Amino acid sequence: MAARDAYLKRSLGTLSKRIRESRVLLVGAGGIGCELLKNLLLTGFGEIHIIDLDTIDLSNLNRQFLFRQEHIKKSKALVAKEVAGKFQPNAKLEAYHANIKDSQFTVDWFAKFDIVFNALDNLDARRHVNRMCLAANVPLVESGTTGFNGQVQVIKKGQTECYDCNPKEVPKSFPVCTIRSTPSQPIHCIVWAKSYLFPELFGTSETDAEADGLDHSEDAENAEEIENLRREAQALKAIRASMGSDDFAEKVFTKVFKEDIERLRGMEDMWKTRKPPEPLDYGTLQEKASAIDPTVSQNDQKIWTLEEDFVVFKDRSDTRMPYEDKRLKSLQESNTGEVEPILTFDKDDVDTLDFVAASANLRSTIFGIEPKSKFDIKQMAGNIIPAIATTNAMTAGLCVLQAFKVLKDDYSRAKMVFLERSGVRAINSDTLKPPNPNCPVCSVALGRIFVDLEHATLNDLIEDILRQQLGYGDEFSVSTDAGTIYDPDLDDNLPKKLTDLGLKAESLIRVIDEEDEEPRVNLELLVSERAKATPEDKPISLEKQIDIPKKPKQEPAAEEQVNGAALNGTTGKRKRGAEEAGLEEIQPAKRFAKAEANGDGEHPIVLDETESGAILIDD
Repeated sequence: MAARDAYLKRSLGTLSKRIRESRVLLVGAGGIGCELLKNLLLTGFGEIHIIDLDTIDLSNLNRQFLFRQEHIKKSKALVAKEVAGKFQPNAKLEAYHANIKDSQFTVDWFAKFDIVFNALDNLDARRHVNRMCLAANVPLVESGTTGFNGQVQVIKKGQTECYDCNPKEVPKSFPVCTIRSTPSQPIHCIVWAKSYLFPELFGTSETDAEADGLDHSEDAENAEEIENLRREAQALKAIRASMGSDDFAEKVFTKVFKEDIERLRGMEDMWKTRKPPEPLDYGTLQEKASAIDPTVSQNDQKIWTLEEDFVVFKDRSDTRMPYEDKRLKSLQESNTGEVEPILTFDKDDVDTLDFVAASANLRSTIFGIEPKSKFDIKQMAGNIIPAIATTNAMTAGLCVLQAFKVLKDDYSRAKMVFLERSGVRAINSDTLKPPNPNCPVCSVALGRIFVDLEHATLNDLIEDILRQQLGYGDEFSVSTDAGTIYDPDLDDNLPKKLTDLGLKAESLIRVIDEEDEEPRVNLELLVSERAKATPEDKPISLEKQIDIPKKPKQEPAAEEQVNGAALNGTTGKRKRGAEEAGLEEIQPAKRFAKAEANGDGEHPIVLDETESGAILIDD
């Protein structure tokens, strides 16, 4: 161990002490996370906190090298801590089998770290960590891979672009008429189960909000089907009220797999050139499936039979094992506010995925479409692109190299780094861009309010804080994660307590100035509960006065030609359209010119990027 420490000191110079004393947060212990944890430990990082909600699956073992067969079904974070600790026994490791969005991981908790590494596989969690790091003013090293491509991005509040400075490509949506009436591919049935049926029963009803993955534009094809969708949503809303009853599963099944299908068969013109759908009967399937064990759902590589799909569907909806019923009712019973708790689809939640997989396959059978295994449905529903171990390893190594520059506070030399495969494998990089002045996330003004949660009302926030102390006029709106709670036409909530509107400690409140002339940038207020209040204290107070600048005037984005391709004006070498995984398109790499390595015992040995920003790695 002493020899390793000596080698690190010779290689990294005085930076080795900074590394050893750093407190690091690693979000995600999957493909990139396993490699990154190993790299951090071998580089000498002294304290690492690991958080991951997921458990280890058989499909992880081919690329997440910290895990073995005996670890299947165990927590990724806890096993990663146990196994990786052997690389550096002197390091302090803390593991959390939890969701990074849980309320226990507050802005103040994030602020305790010197650097945060993102090794996540979904857009929503990436955006959450990005926002928390900005609020806590902690540097973030964001990373992601998709097939042979990878990306590493350094994010620092006020100095670089944040994750949301450039719009991400919206996941593909499908016309309602295709999803609801004429599905022809497995993905159509999966989107129906994930974005229509599941939200209608356990989440946000289609009568209240648009479902994810469905195209709601009311063109000629869609208009009639949208109206049918609304009527069916009302019917499902009535069934939803019977959740927990003995016949809940039968009511749902009969409604969506029999009655709705019979209605479609009645539209004879629709089936002149295609085979009509075949409705399913609950009683018939229940008789045929009487001997099937619901544990068949544990086999995620197998394509379940129709009867097995029925059993899994019933088991995830029925009162005998009412996963959704119990969880939703538990949330409802513990809820003290007026915002109704809901469930959301989570590809990594076994029971949620089982329900969606079984529902999608039942619908596929009805329309004569090939059903899929749960494993395949998870990848399609979660927009997952198969990972490659080598890409993960290279991306993790690049994360550590960029972290060196962060710890030296040398953001001028930090890079946006890309892996790509374009004839040859190469590392391509670009300089970090300054924050987008129109970014809805990092261009906002930030502040903190101390709230007497027992007594504070929305009117206290509007009048005492926003109007009197911060100078807002008449045209502004206030929203939370649950939606808009105030605007000039929505003042019914003013007398309500903030807790009744779903607000609690660590909630974020967003204020949007809607004045026509020179509006100010958006304001985000972090709610902190007041420890003690005296009768003289107002229910809400500002931590300190907040400077809220005016929004910059919008200028049309110019387009420029780079190698014959039109790029958005300020993007330079790369296009700005990012995929669901959060990765950006990469321009072909140029050949790396010869560069000198340095290192004298006091300074780290680094590979400097050339003007072209590319390093070539020959096969």
